Amino acid sequence: QVQLVESGGGLVQPGGSLRLSCAASGSFFSINGVGWYRQAPGKQRELIAGIGSDGNPTYSGSVKGRFAISRDNAKNTVYLQMYSLKPEDTAVYYCNAHVRTRAGWADYWGQGTQVTVSS
Repeated sequence: QVQLVESGGGLVQPGGSLRLSCAASGSFFSINGVGWYRQAPGKQRELIAGIGSDGNPTYSGSVKGRFAISRDNAKNTVYLQMYSLKPEDTAVYYCNAHVRTRAGWADYWGQGTQVTVSS
């Protein structure tokens, strides 16, 4: 079993910053790609940032230039550093990881962490 746990969310003023973490634990061999998603009430979950096993990041247009995804493979943790936060960034943020286990490759989701940007 693999568990992903997000942390670091909270309430922040517009223009502020937060750093989210996604830590993997359990039984697995490796983690390939990891994505950060967010879902606001009434909206579909959207991919906002991704990082491959090589560390190459990708971003959606809505967060490009403001968010930075990174990973620490030794800690089995992926981060999302968020700057210049806007009210429209308010959402539950989830991480998703493509994980190699004894059963093969599978996607796992974390429980989510709430980010609220409010003036």
